[in-house]
Amino acid sequence: MQTEIRTPVAGLPQTTEARNVGMELDLDRVMRVQANRPAIERRVATFPGRRTVKKNYQAAWLCKAITCIDLTTLAGDDTEGRVRRLAAKARQPVRADLLDALGMAGLRVGAVCVYHDMIAPARAALEGSGIPVAAVSTGFPAGLSPFHLRLAEIEESVKAGAEEIDIVISRRHVLTGNWEALYEEIRAFRAACGPAHLKAILATGELGTLRNVARASLVAMMAGADFIKTSTGKEAVNATLPVSLVMIRAIRDYFDATGYRVGYKPAGGISKAKDALSYLMLIKEELGNPWLSPDLFRFGASSLLGDIERQLEHHVTGAYSAGYRHPMG
Repeated sequence: MQTEIRTPVAGLPQTTEARNVGMELDLDRVMRVQANRPAIERRVATFPGRRTVKKNYQAAWLCKAITCIDLTTLAGDDTEGRVRRLAAKARQPVRADLLDALGMAGLRVGAVCVYHDMIAPARAALEGSGIPVAAVSTGFPAGLSPFHLRLAEIEESVKAGAEEIDIVISRRHVLTGNWEALYEEIRAFRAACGPAHLKAILATGELGTLRNVARASLVAMMAGADFIKTSTGKEAVNATLPVSLVMIRAIRDYFDATGYRVGYKPAGGISKAKDALSYLMLIKEELGNPWLSPDLFRFGASSLLGDIERQLEHHVTGAYSAGYRHPMG
């Protein structure tokens, strides 16, 4: 099988991995996938309380979380000025005095995620930083625009300079069990991405069951997704620990079967530092240290960074600060 090699982004602690090239759709394997909801819920129910870190260890984990954030703005009133401010925050995610006190000068986020029209100002504002620009695509968030337009949208975003493309799947393919259609759709999106990495958003809150989440995760990886992602952030239910466990174990099974490491991105509703720690610990326990890198793990978030910065200031000074002391640019 031909192997594509990932080129690490300058300035980030990324590893070089063989890029997932996918495989032929194996329907028998897909249909064998099940999800035991009671067992999954038991596994994660006490997880945040059992897996805690304190003091210097907590600060170190929170700094790790920052490197894995896709700092995001996906609002209808986005402007170039807002994107420039977001890019400034991406370059300097925590106040310089706090980073100096922590010995973490030069800390950066994983990427900046925007709509297509904001790719150019984002790239200009991030020039020389080594921080990639990600763009949502394929009729985000519903994914219901004509198929040829979804392909064209990907191509235009790659042409504009997006290094990562967050696509949305057609949920109806999952809900009706049309796995062939889902596979072909993602395969076509992957081809349209070319060198840009593809993150497949499954919109798990709209898939009905954890079994559907598990099967959709597997099909997306078979089709060549570089990442699988929970949500657009626009659904009523976004990232949760049970859904994350299902998707993470699908990634582990796929790696065991193929040798390809696929990334994971929980998105939507993750706004507190303590929640970020739970996700990082879950990744470490289920997938191991190779996935604790922005090359293979990202948070889709906007407000999360502010709470992490407040926690880091508390670690340094012993006092909590007001939110206005940590502006987004």
